[in-house]
Amino acid sequence: MKGSADASEWTDRERVLLLCSRGCMARTRHIMNDFKQLMPHVRSEAKFEKGNGLENLNEISELANCAKCIYLENRKCRDVYMWISRIDGGPSAKFLVHNMHTMNELSLAGNCLKGSRPILSFDSQFDSQPHFKVIKELLSSVFKTPNKHPKSQPFIDHVLNFSITNDGNIWFRNYQIVDNTLQLEEIGPRMVLEVIRIFDGSFHGSVLYDNPDYKPPNSIRRELKLQKATEFSQKQEQKESAKIKDAMVKNTIAGAKELDPVGELFDTNSKAAKDSVGVVLDRMIVKKKRRKSKGGNKNDAKSKKPRTENV
Repeated sequence: MKGSADASEWTDRERVLLLCSRGCMARTRHIMNDFKQLMPHVRSEAKFEKGNGLENLNEISELANCAKCIYLENRKCRDVYMWISRIDGGPSAKFLVHNMHTMNELSLAGNCLKGSRPILSFDSQFDSQPHFKVIKELLSSVFKTPNKHPKSQPFIDHVLNFSITNDGNIWFRNYQIVDNTLQLEEIGPRMVLEVIRIFDGSFHGSVLYDNPDYKPPNSIRRELKLQKATEFSQKQEQKESAKIKDAMVKNTIAGAKELDPVGELFDTNSKAAKDSVGVVLDRMIVKKKRRKSKGGNKNDAKSKKPRTENV
């Protein structure tokens, strides 16, 4: 009787399809496992082929009886894109995921029950612009756990926080509600979502919003490579110019020695200068010897004088 009563109270039976592209990274699979633990109303499917059109995800979701879809796409084994869509007529949003970290990777102190219901906390800036309002409705419809879900716990012990940064990105954080102090301790996972586009349909349709500040990761990496290449070329040019200057200085010094006789006279390293210095030193030594010899003769003459005796 109790199970039938809970089933009758379970009115929101919409499920979320969670899948990733083939060839995804290990961290992406771990993020999917974290989402499965946090969201009991999630159903996972096999990996999706990149060559197939994204519109086929609508058919896959309908076959799985899912009204929403989260699709994680990997490109070049480094870039992660996240699609969040409502299958029944849209809208859908595409994000670029930055700084993605799993629960096990962070090893934080927080903890929560598996399948417990969360409190969704949104920044006040979500109500400031129309495209943020659309994103808020998408995130709230996907990450909320339906009331009286059979796989959910009848407890609220964690908070899913969505905040907007100064550059327009969305921070996703998961916090535990400590019972005694009602403080928050982070559990994980965490990530940063950069909005790329918002479509009015599910994985297709006209563009409702296009982020003007978005730069593809390939173009950013290309700019960094060009910057490094220009710096390297500038260093090589500086080395070549330094070599040319050194050669010019050496040539000018050699030419000056050949043409300037004054330089030869004042060149202390030349052989003639060394010889002249030696001659001067020899003369000084000879003079000192002569002085000593003269002084010695005078003393000898004084000592050889006869003594006179008093008679």
